[in-house]
Amino acid sequence: MTDKPYSNLNATLAIAKASFRSIVRSPSSVVFTLLFPLIFILVFGFISGGGVISVDVGVAKTNDTINPVYRALKTVSVVRLIHNQTPQEMEANLKKGSIDAIIDIQKNAQPPYFTVNLKHSQASGDKVGILKTTLNNIFYEINSRIPNAPPPAAIIKEAEVKSREYRTIDFILPGQLGFSLLSTGVFGTAFVFLSLRITMVLKRFFATPVKRFSIVLGEAIARISFALIGALFIILVGHYAFGFTLVHGFTTVLSMMLLSFIGVVVFMGFGFVVSGIAKNESTVPPIANMITLPQFLLSGTFFSINVFPAWLQPISRALPLTYLNDALRKVAFEGASLVDVSHQILIMCIWGVVVYAVAVKTFKWE
Repeated sequence: MTDKPYSNLNATLAIAKASFRSIVRSPSSVVFTLLFPLIFILVFGFISGGGVISVDVGVAKTNDTINPVYRALKTVSVVRLIHNQTPQEMEANLKKGSIDAIIDIQKNAQPPYFTVNLKHSQASGDKVGILKTTLNNIFYEINSRIPNAPPPAAIIKEAEVKSREYRTIDFILPGQLGFSLLSTGVFGTAFVFLSLRITMVLKRFFATPVKRFSIVLGEAIARISFALIGALFIILVGHYAFGFTLVHGFTTVLSMMLLSFIGVVVFMGFGFVVSGIAKNESTVPPIANMITLPQFLLSGTFFSINVFPAWLQPISRALPLTYLNDALRKVAFEGASLVDVSHQILIMCIWGVVVYAVAVKTFKWE
């Protein structure tokens, strides 16, 4: 009787199955992958509003920039004036909710001395009210400085563009999904491989016909599977419980799952690096937090990176989680295809190549 040849495929699947069971039974995995993101989604899901603390206003090319209304508006910290977009880009971004309004101020020969043409959309939410209140305060100040001027010194003419309503959950959920994938990829991978090395499990594997790539691939399959199940759970809870926007329904979910797959694979590379650098399990959290905490805070998880100081924004735009969050939001709310977010995918893939190159140099089997 001839013995069957050893199957590394079966070994890989066996390792993946065993690892998946250990992940599901691990409280820390469940907390970081599902519980923390879900808590934030529940909290912000019950809060109305746009979730972004600044009002982004596109300035029309025909806008009069020397009038006192515009000069006063430039000094208001809550209002961010945008000049570097074409009229077509502004219109498109207004419908998508990327900007909150388009303003075009014109001077009149007779009272009212200024007309503020204000275009906004349903996606602007409460931020249009903030902008109108700010403008009315400016009008009052201007009117008080003009002797014997009949009120008002300026008027607002509004026009609304039809679009989808941009809710808090539409901003928060992709950020929490990115946080979940980052935590799973970095902390999970780092702890698992360090533990396997310290407990001599890897060394015992070497006494068997199991190939090294089967060990890595089996653990990766388990971690990726768990991360994607968590991602699907978060998306479905957000959609059915709080109305998270999925423009193209099932197709959008598939696109978000593919982006999640790319994201967790890239973040696992950081986990391999941490497991190679860390000397013991107590050193994993500090090293891992040096990687995850800056991304969690600076990658647009809770607030748009546009509200950060100008010197900090280039740092934010260099982080891989920023591009994952941006791609997830564009796909979910704007209905972008994977081709439309190819720039974000490319940046994440470049990060992946760099991180795995470092991981190869730092990773230790024994």
